[in-house]
Amino acid sequence: MKKRHQQKLIILSIALFILFNAPVLLLFNSSQKLIGLPLIYVYIFFVWAASCLTSFIIFKKFHE
Repeated sequence: MKKRHQQKLIILSIALFILFNAPVLLLFNSSQKLIGLPLIYVYIFFVWAASCLTSFIIFKKFHE
């Protein structure tokens, strides 16, 4: 794996650590609902899906 791809994965890990940290999660802990789901669930799912997509793109470029 190229060092460039490793650096991208490390940056992604640090970003996920920050986005799933308690103070950031508490920003979305409210009684508001989006599409019938609590806002915090939508936030967690969106961040998780975005991280999966980002890591997939990084690994796809790794195999090229």
